[in-house]
Amino acid sequence: QLQQGKPFSALASAFNEYFRMLIQNSELQTTREVIASKLKSSLGRDAYYLIKIIPSLNDILGSEQSGDTFYDNDCVDARRRLQYLLFQVVE
Repeated sequence: QLQQGKPFSALASAFNEYFRMLIQNSELQTTREVIASKLKSSLGRDAYYLIKIIPSLNDILGSEQSGDTFYDNDCVDARRRLQYLLFQVVE
């Protein structure tokens, strides 16, 4: 279900479903490992921010990401960070 009041909800929902499909389909193990490696490389510790809106990404990356040291209240910076990180996933 899309949340019209939340930016990126459609994109986050689509990625969440895609990652969930990768997790559930055992035939895609190799693809999942390649994607996980690329995402870990491009997102690094910032993956935490995407996991907040794409929960199944945590299962793809295979480790619990902690954002306690990254907490940021600035909405403009948070929006820009999400835009950048989503671009990294697409790339």
